[in-house]
Amino acid sequence: MENRTWEYVSVFIMSWLLVYGLTPFIIKLARALNFVDKPEARKMHLTSVPYMGGLSVFIGFFLLCIYDVSLSASRSFDTAMLGYLGGSFLIMLIGLIDDRMGMNPIIKLLGQLAVSLSFILSNFQLSELNQMFGSVYISLPAMVLWMVGLMNALNFLDNMDGILSGMAGILGLGFFAFSMANTNNSNGLEMAFIGLISLSFAGSAFGFLPFNFNPAKIFLGDAGSMFIGYFLSSMGILMARYAVMTQENNLFYLLPVLLLSYAIFDISLVSYTRKRDGRHVMQGGKDHSTHRINTALGSIKVTALIIYAINILIVLTTIIVFMTGSEVLLLVATLMLATFFIIFGRKLDQIPIFVPSNQKKENSKKK
Repeated sequence: MENRTWEYVSVFIMSWLLVYGLTPFIIKLARALNFVDKPEARKMHLTSVPYMGGLSVFIGFFLLCIYDVSLSASRSFDTAMLGYLGGSFLIMLIGLIDDRMGMNPIIKLLGQLAVSLSFILSNFQLSELNQMFGSVYISLPAMVLWMVGLMNALNFLDNMDGILSGMAGILGLGFFAFSMANTNNSNGLEMAFIGLISLSFAGSAFGFLPFNFNPAKIFLGDAGSMFIGYFLSSMGILMARYAVMTQENNLFYLLPVLLLSYAIFDISLVSYTRKRDGRHVMQGGKDHSTHRINTALGSIKVTALIIYAINILIVLTTIIVFMTGSEVLLLVATLMLATFFIIFGRKLDQIPIFVPSNQKKENSKKK
């Protein structure tokens, strides 16, 4: 750790400065290309806002990843790294095209499946996939579902100034904290590399946050939200792999579920309430947990700070659970968080929401 302190600090600062310095140029480029998000009934902003923030975050992360590989004696541009970086580039590109021209949902889904398989098949041997959940026919679909689900969950959650970029930075630091907590004599090089990658991501997200915090000067767009979903879901899989190896307990596959529980909660709340009310699950609207909190409090800034605080507590809980190595504590923490989110969701469900006319049930049997 002592020998790597400067590496960790320098990677975090460089990624932060790179994205912080690059984003004003991306804003100018987006305006010049008319790459802007125009106001709609289901959106929070009232004026056109540049829409290429995801490109800025990605560039910072991608360049620092290349630096991380050159810095790490144990790493090279092998199949695993090329598959990982290739997947991150492809998902950002898919999002950028969708932001610019729109994309058929089926085509977008196929792209998400492709990048998920790119990461999984380049980072896991067939023998490991067979061992993970007893069969590759269980583990591979489960991992693909996890990645595609989180890419869409975080795409959904990018609905208000500063929410996702700040949350992403916090979760990136969470993965760094895990790599530190999990470092031992046998895996020091692997954990150091995961720590460097996590800090590159966190620094990039935090470098972008000043421009994305309310009132936002630029948005992440689908390019940013799906890239963030790709990073968090893939790192979650790696976290699960190394947590289970260290604790020698398959129950620790739950650890990334714990860490990323807010995103899972938000998409679950939206999916349940829309389905119950007869609305389209995949159509945008102002009915997310963030919108409901903002309606209750009347402040986008305070809403963002509350989301940050919840995620900081989740990160701390996850790291403490892992460090204890107790499966009982893991189960208790998971059940407590699930209970909290159920109660929190029921309270939020009572807050009035705005439903766009194209989402309203035409022949509703409800009052």
